[in-house]
Amino acid sequence: MADVTSSPVGRPTRGTTGTNRLRRIDRWISRHPVLRRTEDPLVVDLGFGASAVTPLELLARLRSQRPDAEVLGLEIDPERVTRAREQSAGIAGVSFARGGFEVPVPGTRRPAVIRALNVLRQYDESDVAEAWALMCARLQPDGILVEGTCDEIGRVATWIEVGADAVPRSLTISLRLAELDSPAIAAERLPKALIHRNVAGERVHEFVASLDREWTRASAVAPFGPVHRWRTAMHTLADAGWPLVRRDRWRLGEVGVAWDAVAPR
Repeated sequence: MADVTSSPVGRPTRGTTGTNRLRRIDRWISRHPVLRRTEDPLVVDLGFGASAVTPLELLARLRSQRPDAEVLGLEIDPERVTRAREQSAGIAGVSFARGGFEVPVPGTRRPAVIRALNVLRQYDESDVAEAWALMCARLQPDGILVEGTCDEIGRVATWIEVGADAVPRSLTISLRLAELDSPAIAAERLPKALIHRNVAGERVHEFVASLDREWTRASAVAPFGPVHRWRTAMHTLADAGWPLVRRDRWRLGEVGVAWDAVAPR
């Protein structure tokens, strides 16, 4: 594919994403109703990093649910684009181009999903809304932006689902339950829109504190395994009035909550 933009919007990513780091987000996207319903299952991996690893992993996980899925990897650094093309030579369904928040896509196509992980961490909180708006303007009418961050080995991840109207819908926290000490560890990896809001008086602080508290209280059922303990904590959170979403993901150590419940005050 020829490059479709000469003036990418944004700054180059740090390029440190490694093998399997984004597996939790990939699997969440692959099971999302948007991908199941769309007539054009094009997914953009924005800021894929220093190699073709994450776009190729994303493609494999998407195709377990949508065999016709395609992935377009975008990076601002032209050397990374060239390297990724060389690494993916001969692999159908994946392509690479130079681009940023403007999300250049050939022709009239629009992505069903844009994944932007560990991209906005290097920006200021005040930059988030504009970046969301630029990316979401490129989506299909029912498409979504998945924007967030994770730790270096993918055991702690958080992301925000944003609609094509650039309005956030939910926050998801995804944790490896085995040997999990405290769900509050997620606070260190909150998306840029929320990470500076984890202070007393803010909704996201209240949610993380409640999540941590109910996990601790559920220690009584720990002998039945971490998944059972997590489910117990999730049921208690829901009973307390937290608007949890995609409850079928609880068994995976995930919890999604409606954006209004965690939005900055």
